[in-house]
Amino acid sequence: MNSRLRPWLWGAVIALAALFVIVEFGIWLRTFPAVQSFIATYPGTPTQLPDAPVGIPAWLGWQHFLNAFFVLLIIRTGLDIRSKKRPAAFWTPRRGWFGEAPRRVGLNVWFHVSLDVLWLVNGVVFIILLFVTGQWMRIVPTNWDVFPNAVSVALQYASLNWPTENPWVAYNALQVLAYFAIVFIISPLAVLTGARLSPRWPLKARINRALPERPIRWMHNFLLVVFLVFVAQHVILVFLTGALRNLNAMYAAQPEVAGEPSSMVGLGVFVFSVLVMVLGWVAAKPSVLKPIAKISGTVK
Repeated sequence: MNSRLRPWLWGAVIALAALFVIVEFGIWLRTFPAVQSFIATYPGTPTQLPDAPVGIPAWLGWQHFLNAFFVLLIIRTGLDIRSKKRPAAFWTPRRGWFGEAPRRVGLNVWFHVSLDVLWLVNGVVFIILLFVTGQWMRIVPTNWDVFPNAVSVALQYASLNWPTENPWVAYNALQVLAYFAIVFIISPLAVLTGARLSPRWPLKARINRALPERPIRWMHNFLLVVFLVFVAQHVILVFLTGALRNLNAMYAAQPEVAGEPSSMVGLGVFVFSVLVMVLGWVAAKPSVLKPIAKISGTVK
C-alpha cells in the first residue's frame, strides 16, 4: 500500500468507528425520559430577535459560492505547501516591503496568498452586507437558550433523528454557533496567522518575538483542519437533512412550499457551481498560473 495513503485510510477507519460509537450512544441516551423531556423543552431552534429577517437573499447565495470556491482552492494549495514538494516554479516580487529585499517563494505559496487576498475581500463584502441587511441576526447568538438548544440538536443528530427545522426561517442552535465561530473567530484567526506567515511579513519586526513563527504555523495548520472538518460535516448534513430544500434555500433563494413538490432550481445551480469549482481545480496548474504570476513579479 502506498505510504501516503496509509494515514488517510487509518483516519477514515477511526472516523467511521467513532461515528458508529456516537450514533449508538446517542440512540441509547434518547431512551431515558429525562433526555426526551430535555429535547421536548429545547427542540433546537434558539429564541430570535423580533426583527430578525426571514429568508435567504440572493446575494448570500453568491457569497456562499465564492467563499466555497476560494476555500476549496486555499485548502488545496495549503495541503500542497504542507507536502513540501519542490514547486514547479518560483515567484519573486518586483520590490520588497518594509524596506526589505524581495523574497522568492514557490509558485504554490504565491497562489495560496493570492487566493487568501481574494477570500479576504469577499469576506469583507460578506460582513458588510451581513450587518447592512440584518442577516447577522441569523448567525449571531442573541439568547442564552442557544446553548441547551445546541445540546439538544447534537443529541438529535447523534441519534440520527434529525431536528424539525426550517432553515429559511431560522437556523438551528448548533448551526448558529458553528456559523458564528467560522465567520467571527476561525476565519479572522486564519487571516491573522496567515499574515504572520506571509512572505510579505517583515523578517526584522520587533513583534516577531511575541509571535514566533513555529507556534503560529502550528495554529494555522490546525485551522486548516478545522475548515476541512467543517466543510465535510456541512456538506454531509446538507444532503442528509433535506437536500432539495437546503439547496433551494441557499442556491436559489427559494423557500419550500408545503404541499408542493420541491423545485430543482437549487440543485441545478449547485451542480453548475460544482462544475465551476472542478474547472478551477483543474485549471490551477503551473502552465496557467505562471503568466498570471508574471504580472506582479518574476517567475523562474
